[in-house]
Amino acid sequence: MLENIRLSFKGIWSHKMRSFLTMLGIIIGIAAIIAIVSTIKGTNEQIKENLIGSGDNTVEIALYQGDWTYEMGYEGVPDGVPVISQNVLSQIKDIDHVENASLYLSRQDYDGVYYLNTALSGGYVIGVDQNYFNTCNYMIRKGRGFTEKDYKDYHKVALLDSDSADVLFQGEDPLGKTIEIHKEPYTVIGIVTKSKEFEPVINSIDDYYTYAQDSAGKIYIPDSTWPIVYQYDEPQNLVIQVTSTDDMTNAGKESANILNTYLNVSDETIKYKAEDLLEQAKQIQQLGESTNNMLIWIAGISLIVGGIGVMNIMLVSVTERTQEIGLKKAIGAKKSNILGQFLTEASVLTSMGGILGVASGIGLAELISKFSETPVAISIPAAIGAVAFSMIIGIVFGMLPSYKAANLDPIEALRRE
Repeated sequence: MLENIRLSFKGIWSHKMRSFLTMLGIIIGIAAIIAIVSTIKGTNEQIKENLIGSGDNTVEIALYQGDWTYEMGYEGVPDGVPVISQNVLSQIKDIDHVENASLYLSRQDYDGVYYLNTALSGGYVIGVDQNYFNTCNYMIRKGRGFTEKDYKDYHKVALLDSDSADVLFQGEDPLGKTIEIHKEPYTVIGIVTKSKEFEPVINSIDDYYTYAQDSAGKIYIPDSTWPIVYQYDEPQNLVIQVTSTDDMTNAGKESANILNTYLNVSDETIKYKAEDLLEQAKQIQQLGESTNNMLIWIAGISLIVGGIGVMNIMLVSVTERTQEIGLKKAIGAKKSNILGQFLTEASVLTSMGGILGVASGIGLAELISKFSETPVAISIPAAIGAVAFSMIIGIVFGMLPSYKAANLDPIEALRRE
């Protein structure tokens, strides 16, 4: 085998230009496939990151009525939906891949939040438990966070995000100031922000409407004070943090299933559902992949053309080396030896084309990324598979010339000039 490989390299090197032109179809086909696959993978990762964010791996589970979130402010507390207990929360924390979990209440408020005469129209008031900010990867940027005493003694204190602070205070320092939430005074004690800021990549107006988040801002209060503002207890929402992005869908569905086992509602459309951002990402990815798969098939045609070129040049090689084949057979070379030599030469030729094609494909992908600002992610399995496939092409298309060489009559071969 090693001798066959050595002879193959020797033969390729002795006909450098012919060998390169023979490999060109393989190189172009492999390069096109690598570039397309890298672009698909990079775009898919961007879509996933834009929808899910900077790697928080959090999933929100909320109460729905049909396809829409249940609006407590308009519908009131539904019968048969209990408050989520700590025992139920413990069950959810025991789910595989769930690292953390927290309960919260949320209400979008259009006319209930004020600082002096400035309103936070359309902002969110969120009642959080003591574990919420840790679960969702928030940090205190300024001031302090909630303490156990704030929860225990029902302190009317609030944390703002940067958006709500900008809207309400317009550059003024909010710490120590008093805001009103439905005429209840709350003292601002801090500003919170994500531990890792993330901005989605927006390249078009469609991306803007897909990824743009509500910028009216959020106000966080201890969940123990929620009934002071909204007058009654109500079922909470749940947010879980999982180990990886790929675990989000299953962990979210399993959490929702646990919560739904405690429901006793007459309206069967009322149930907990997980916000499946990963599934949304997959649906968007599939729209692009269907087109890109067609491009891969088109690029694959050049591999077939390259394979035919390999078969053609190997047939020429057999004709040129007829006497060499006859001499080898005359001194005892078996058919299998001749067959192996020519198959090895064909597979080495196409493998070299595959390697050059992978290198060219990576370079092409980087150029596409640079000039079109399209993200790319090099797929190592695709690169390895491309080289292996090119070797298979060499074996398949080299079979006929190799078989022809192995079956030459040694006497006739030696006579031929």
